[in-house]
Amino acid sequence: MSGKSKLLKVVLLGDGGVGKSSLMNRFVSNKFDAQSFHTIGVEFLNKDVEADGEHYTMQIWDTAGQERFKSLRTPFYRGADCCLLTFAVDDMQSFRNLSMWKKEFLYYADIEDGNNFPFVILANKVDVDNRCIPESDGKEWCANNGQTPYFETSAKDSTNVEEAFKAAIRRIRQLEEFVEMKPSHGNSVDLRKKSKAQQSGCCN
Repeated sequence: MSGKSKLLKVVLLGDGGVGKSSLMNRFVSNKFDAQSFHTIGVEFLNKDVEADGEHYTMQIWDTAGQERFKSLRTPFYRGADCCLLTFAVDDMQSFRNLSMWKKEFLYYADIEDGNNFPFVILANKVDVDNRCIPESDGKEWCANNGQTPYFETSAKDSTNVEEAFKAAIRRIRQLEEFVEMKPSHGNSVDLRKKSKAQQSGCCN
């Protein structure tokens, strides 16, 4: 890929078994393994993409959804540019847990202003026959959580997978532009930007 590429760290979160690893593998390598096992801890893959004429390297972090792996996954939230909250449309509990995952991410990623952080919701496994969460419920959750972008996906048949990951890039750019356009009052500080600057500075 020609031109300078900007690195974006994207974290996939959600209950175990909702298809996070399958979504990552479908997006990065266009493969689907029905026999894939639960992630232990974290793993990540890179993919170079182009969106709106800009070049990006998406570093996608897949995290274990089981509670016993919480201490392994949470340190990797820091420095994330976007979070993809994922549930399965045939798993009601995974949908109910979206707010818990969002809260956990904001806390451990040390995000001061959750309203201006880029989240995207992935309603996965739309290929199944025993769906129990209607699209309207997913969109209502998003409307009540800062108009979060919502995508119905299937890692199995690749429905909306490419579109959802590229939407993460657009969401990052949209909120960055919004923050930059907000007028500052007195000595107020954009705490999210300050935090990210400190994190990037320690790694140089």
